[in-house]
Amino acid sequence: MSSIVFEQFDEEIAAAMLRSPQAAGGLTRYLDFRHLELTAGRLVAAFDARDELKTPFGNLHGGCLSAFVDHCLGVVFYPVIARGAWVATTEFKLNLMRPVHDGTVTAVAEILALGSRTGVASIRITYNDKLVCAAQGTVSIIKPKT
Repeated sequence: MSSIVFEQFDEEIAAAMLRSPQAAGGLTRYLDFRHLELTAGRLVAAFDARDELKTPFGNLHGGCLSAFVDHCLGVVFYPVIARGAWVATTEFKLNLMRPVHDGTVTAVAEILALGSRTGVASIRITYNDKLVCAAQGTVSIIKPKT
């Protein structure tokens, strides 16, 4: 759990993001990411390892996990930054540790640092209660024009 004290937490933004992760469309909709919990500095999300997302060897493609990391890296910041601001992924590093065959993968993203222009978060993805991917990334925070 993050030990950061956030200056703000926009419950309305968090609630809207929980209700409709599919509103983002594109890859998020295709991979069917689901937001299960979104609190100050923490996101829990999930998606299913469907057959069309697997390699010829029957494992979930690592690119799906990479997209999931990128998605979670951005979403976790929205309730704690200024309304109207947005985040852009600057970089992330991920380690893939074991294959995913079927079922559901779950990510827990936690903010590690939040400044006025950048933020850092960790993302841990599990499958069958085992860690399959560990990641850390940085986002740039783009403030709304006043």
